[in-house]
Amino acid sequence: MMKAKKVLFITQEIAPYVSGSRMSQIGRHLPQSIQEKGREIRTFMPKWGNINERRNQLHEVIRLSGMNLIIDDTDHPLIIKVASIQSARMQVYFIDNDDYFQGRDMTADEQGNEYADNGERAIFYARGVLETVKKLRWVPDIIHCHGWMTSLIPIYVKTAYKDEPSFRDSKIVFSLYDEGFHNDLQEDYLNQVLIKDMKPELVEGIETPVNYTRLAQLAINYSDGVIQNSADTDQSLMQYAQERGVLTLPYQGEEGYEDAFNAFYDQVWGNEE
Repeated sequence: MMKAKKVLFITQEIAPYVSGSRMSQIGRHLPQSIQEKGREIRTFMPKWGNINERRNQLHEVIRLSGMNLIIDDTDHPLIIKVASIQSARMQVYFIDNDDYFQGRDMTADEQGNEYADNGERAIFYARGVLETVKKLRWVPDIIHCHGWMTSLIPIYVKTAYKDEPSFRDSKIVFSLYDEGFHNDLQEDYLNQVLIKDMKPELVEGIETPVNYTRLAQLAINYSDGVIQNSADTDQSLMQYAQERGVLTLPYQGEEGYEDAFNAFYDQVWGNEE
């Protein structure tokens, strides 16, 4: 079987920038392991407002920054920053924007109130990553998405960006965790998701208002593989993926999951649609 050579990791949390969750630990250790197994990697996460830029030695990449992304008829400047995890020989790219990330925590404020524009933030993050990968002129074979903030990557890669040289042949793996969000997204959210020449029928079957489960279903609809990444993942979502004929990988436990994921990439890459 021909192997996937390049893996793009798009995640919501990476330790040490964000710590304390299984997602952040996987975000830290999985890319390193995959790189050590001989694959080329790139890694992205949001530049959450609670990340200390000075302590973590983030700096802006001027040649990648400067683009404006229009969301809901408003221009939002895209800022790209980068930092290195020296012990892992791994760079992390950060998607930043003054409106969506600066001075704000992750998906909820200090009182636990979810931000009303979380849906827009997910749109900005997804588009920001894909536009940056285009500028890098890097062509991933596998795109592995972690966390609900990455849920729009699959539909964008398979529709709005499908003819871009960077993504024309990319396969998508989406990881399901037990960490979601509680509030419904804005009523017209599916209309906001539609960019470029995307047609409304691309999101048919996704009920509104969009909640965590429905957003995950949208991601699964356009993914080539789905991994259960938490012991308590909603099993109805895994069943949904299986019913749609998507390749799935069950929960692999706390240790040793890297080998199973590595093999799954080649299974997804070699699977004929």
